[in-house]
Amino acid sequence: MKVLHNEEFKGYLQVFIAGVLWGCIGPFIQLMEQQGSSFALTSFLRMAFSFFILAIVTVTKFGVTSLRVSKKTLGFCILLGLICHGLNNVVYSLAVTLTGVTVSAVLMNTAPVFTTVFSYLWFREKITWIKSTAMLVNIIGCVLTATGGKFDAMVFSLVGAMCGIASGFCYGMTAIIGKMAGEKSNAFVISTYSYLFAAFFLGFFINPWEQAASLNESVLLLGFFYALIPTAIAYIFYYQGLQKITESSKVPVIASVEVIVAAIIGIAAFREPVGIVSGIGILLVIGSIMLMNHRAPLKKTLQLRGSKNGKASEI
Repeated sequence: MKVLHNEEFKGYLQVFIAGVLWGCIGPFIQLMEQQGSSFALTSFLRMAFSFFILAIVTVTKFGVTSLRVSKKTLGFCILLGLICHGLNNVVYSLAVTLTGVTVSAVLMNTAPVFTTVFSYLWFREKITWIKSTAMLVNIIGCVLTATGGKFDAMVFSLVGAMCGIASGFCYGMTAIIGKMAGEKSNAFVISTYSYLFAAFFLGFFINPWEQAASLNESVLLLGFFYALIPTAIAYIFYYQGLQKITESSKVPVIASVEVIVAAIIGIAAFREPVGIVSGIGILLVIGSIMLMNHRAPLKKTLQLRGSKNGKASEI
């Protein structure tokens, strides 16, 4: 039991690290835009470079034979690439265009709700009051952190809001599909194939070739590090951690540390102002992560003792 507990804690830590790395996404996008890259080109370079980076690392580390996977695993990789990476990029970009960065960030963080619901439907994970409370606190914290309490400045669009919620759905499904891929699946291989299919998806639907004229050394260099740090490395940590965590519904809440990191980077690097409301939001997000990892050892101990005595103890 102790070994399993340590492995699960390691999984939580790996997802947490992934969230920290995802918090660096904003600066990369802003810097690439400043160098003349469009969102379509930025998204495509992110997926394409991530594929090449991971393909080289995977083959070097595990050999060419590691790329041979079952049809089932390949199917999940296709879903991850199309839904969780490709489609997510498209709907999130539309949400940002129609509603603004703030509203989009808030709506994307509805992901824990989708993960919890589908974890219950497919994995029969219980929706406890602790989990529900942590999820509610997390959403409120993300809203306050992103908006600073200034709701009157938010631009609203019904289509944009739907795209934002769709982004939350795509993001939330990452934990579900990744879990369905199986604990024995190689996280490097899963990531490699998922980015391959994501690059195909984006290349076909958003046609980044139209912006090829804006390619320059700065865009390519930033695109490479954008793919390396908050994408390839982040998702390796994420998928490895996901395979160790028993309850998938906890994953998006832990990964929501991304919002805190993004806020801190905005304050430190871009001199973005932070108020009391945003500070409260950050504390709520941290609290939701701690609450989601709350355990009830006394209750479990009493239940085990009761079962040994031939009856279940009632708490």
